[in-house]
Amino acid sequence: MTSTSSETRPFRAADLGTLVVMAWSGEHPDGDMPFLLAYSLGDGAAGPEGSTAAVEQLLHRSGLPIGDEIVDGTRQPSFPVGLLVEAGQAVVTMAHLNAQCTVPPEWLAAVGERGYAYFLFTTRPWPEAEPGKPVAPEALAAFAGDEKTLNSAAHALLPARSLRG
Repeated sequence: MTSTSSETRPFRAADLGTLVVMAWSGEHPDGDMPFLLAYSLGDGAAGPEGSTAAVEQLLHRSGLPIGDEIVDGTRQPSFPVGLLVEAGQAVVTMAHLNAQCTVPPEWLAAVGERGYAYFLFTTRPWPEAEPGKPVAPEALAAFAGDEKTLNSAAHALLPARSLRG
């Protein structure tokens, strides 16, 4: 009997389950920081564990380390993750997927000021935060700031691009 490692197994976006991207901004000493949080609901065919493994595989294939290292994509012209900001939307692109979310005006102002957003893509499922349902700021802060979420995530600064030249 042989087994296939996750390194050679084909990536299937459906294994991620429902992928959600959420935007908010927060105060920092040098001005507001625009954040993007990506996570799965854990509802893929293999359940939460399968969704976690699929996100890990996606991040690994994209060259994004999981842990507390912040990768500065603003200094890498061929960074594997892109951010397009247009018409009140943020679109994150990476190999095998595109994800989009509506962003609040304060997020747009912060990304306009900085030119980049802080992207956090966690392998930790968050089934309670479903698309289209409001998330209380306290719940967002509890999940996004939780050590388990942060330690099981890729962290990157994504340069914001737009269609306008």
